[in-house]
Amino acid sequence: MSIVDTSSLRARLDDHTMPSVNREQGQRQVFCGLAGIVWLHRKIQDAFFLIVGSRTCAHLMQSAAGVMIFAEPRFATAILQERDLAGMADCNQELDRVAAEVLERRPDIKMLFLVGSCPSEVIKLDLAKAAERLSETYQDRVRVLDYSASGLETTFTQGEDACLKSLVPVMPELPDGERSLLVLGTLPDVVEDQFKRLFAELGIGPVHFLPPRHATEFPPVGSGTSVLLAQPFVGETLRALYKRGATLLSAPYPLGIEGTLAWLRAAADAWGVSADQVESVTAPAIARAKLGLERQRASLAGKRISFLPDSQLEIPIARFLARECGMELVEVATPFLDRQLMASELALLPPDVRLTEGQDVEHQLDRVRQDRPDITVCGLGLANPLEAEGLRTKWSIELVFTPIHGFDQAADLAELFARPLVRGALLKV
Repeated sequence: MSIVDTSSLRARLDDHTMPSVNREQGQRQVFCGLAGIVWLHRKIQDAFFLIVGSRTCAHLMQSAAGVMIFAEPRFATAILQERDLAGMADCNQELDRVAAEVLERRPDIKMLFLVGSCPSEVIKLDLAKAAERLSETYQDRVRVLDYSASGLETTFTQGEDACLKSLVPVMPELPDGERSLLVLGTLPDVVEDQFKRLFAELGIGPVHFLPPRHATEFPPVGSGTSVLLAQPFVGETLRALYKRGATLLSAPYPLGIEGTLAWLRAAADAWGVSADQVESVTAPAIARAKLGLERQRASLAGKRISFLPDSQLEIPIARFLARECGMELVEVATPFLDRQLMASELALLPPDVRLTEGQDVEHQLDRVRQDRPDITVCGLGLANPLEAEGLRTKWSIELVFTPIHGFDQAADLAELFARPLVRGALLKV
């Protein structure tokens, strides 16, 4: 396992060893952005997500959030009926009625999101105006925002990006002369708490997280805001923060020991924290992570892996598996490649890796069948057919639901990929 050196990373960004990118266009197989609600509603604890969509949208959310069937979730679907789709009913009047029912039933809600879907966009239902109207109606009770999670042209993690972008205009202004660190992207509470402790020990702060845990705790933003990305699929939110004066701290993503250390070093450099202090603070967590990774590395080293495009986490996870777990990258495909957000990660990939942006699903499946990797990372819709052909798979959506960021989760992240291999070996016996 190699740990990245910040100076060598900067040097590599300046040379010409970046992997070349193959671009594909064709049929795609991805979840829609509504899936992001499953983790967003758990994170923002006093928000409610009202999907304006069809019965298909409702069934998708029930399936994606099936593990929470015995709890009362903070999301629901206002179902568009045939009369709505045919323009024979007043959708806004019906939406107002459903919103009133939700707020009467859930008096603890402080923020209501109206979430657009493919059907609501097809009939051109203006949810922005609906949010303005409901905000005026409930101005002393709840804040109403809107965003689109339509799956027409996006992959499922972009639903989070659209949601967080809608929060930027209501974030308070950071006073002139003050500075803060903003960690952008949803993290499980346990991981967020770990990072808070590390930042505090390094003397970095104040530190804020977007999204916040409560709608009343919006972090400030301004020219003194430095942004660290926790997730690679929040590009539109980052661009909205740029317009508010924020700047980006470029770093790999905090996945594995190497990525997490480089991520913390980016903040430490910006705050003038010495390398010795970073080493002292992180040494215990790194030691624990190395011990846990050794157990998983025995199952992963030398194994071949392919990534089909789905979550946008493909590149940083591929870097972790190759450099810290000894896996061989056959193909790394991602739905969209933002070179600015991925520059630090691309510099750590093997220069000869087969890197693909976009998807022609039939062509990619043909390559998987020809390559026959030991494990293929893909969406749910492709996993079962590939398993039936004798190929081991890992659901990419599981990588978003599971705590995988930070030192203490490095071994857990590796185990997600070791588990299918161990299971496959047992089935052969």
